[in-house]
Amino acid sequence: MTGNEPAGRTLDFLAQEMLREINTIGAKAGDLEIARAGVAVKTELERIREQSQNVE
Repeated sequence: MTGNEPAGRTLDFLAQEMLREINTIGAKAGDLEIARAGVAVKTELERIREQSQNVE
């Protein structure tokens, strides 16, 4: 983020990758509590993605 290149794309990409990982964990866990936690994490990651789109 301290470089000369725009950081928004990188942050958006990282958030997208984290969403994929959370989806994988939720699909493989088979536990209701983990599924609920996954939904909460995905909600927060979506907020991060929205914010990262405003970063230049």
